[in-house]
Amino acid sequence: MGGPLEGTVALVTGASKNIGKGMALEVGGCGATTYLTARTLEDRPGALGSLRRTAEEIEAAGGEAIPLQCDHADDASVERVFAEIARAHGKLDLLVNVASPDFSAMVGKPFWELPFEEISRCLDIGPRSNYVTTVLASRMMIPQGNGVIINVSSHGSGDYLLSVPYGAGKAAIDKITRDTALELRAHNVAVVSLWPGLVLTEGLLSRAVTHPDGHRELDGLDISFGESPRFNGKAVVALATDPGILERSGGCFRSSTLAREYGFTEDDGSLPPEITSLGVHLGDEEIPDFWKGVERFPHQPPELQES
Repeated sequence: MGGPLEGTVALVTGASKNIGKGMALEVGGCGATTYLTARTLEDRPGALGSLRRTAEEIEAAGGEAIPLQCDHADDASVERVFAEIARAHGKLDLLVNVASPDFSAMVGKPFWELPFEEISRCLDIGPRSNYVTTVLASRMMIPQGNGVIINVSSHGSGDYLLSVPYGAGKAAIDKITRDTALELRAHNVAVVSLWPGLVLTEGLLSRAVTHPDGHRELDGLDISFGESPRFNGKAVVALATDPGILERSGGCFRSSTLAREYGFTEDDGSLPPEITSLGVHLGDEEIPDFWKGVERFPHQPPELQES
């Protein structure tokens, strides 16, 4: 199968559903031998997806995919994945860290009412799991003298988004991106953070209402400005194939901005808008009540706001 990633070996974590699946489909569809990890290997009743299903879709498009069940909270399980990649290929060209916990239970609740375990979940599967995979990937990429690591993060690393534990986890991911990039630069290995917008995942769309005119609404919000998982996969491919990626290393980039810089679009040719916040997009007064608990204003401390 030809494509811009032909001959490369990639690993996409959290690839059984949602944004991770979309990224894996694009990476695999562009020619990479693509390893997929998540906890759900086989289809099961009620599940939105599985690694097997993602792999089958990649293979149906002519790609090569290897699904490996892995709990990214278990270091030994992660080490086995990397050992298998090293055994089978002796190299790793691209790592995409997507695995994350479910954040939905935290939305709209003040942090003092959340169980302590929520902060642990947001730090364990995210910054810690990304750190572990980055360590293991670096041990392969440094000897080969190249590689790209992409950490899926969020503008919630700086703005209030979803909850306090969520923001802490994303901020930690971006810090790990910056500091690992600094140490890996001399070895020609790039590390960047990717900030998707509102992604129209299977889970999100399953709760949305489709109106007679075709527009979809979720909890009072018209989500027509949302991005598809595969649109974000195109951002991954664009970064991974950029010969000047080292110049971006350590940075955080919105998928919608990268689309305009690299020239990719949604499959139908449309281009999601560049949205920095719902307040900027709609005006603070037009934000539906539910979403006021998702993204709160103001974003900056008073001393940093414009008068």
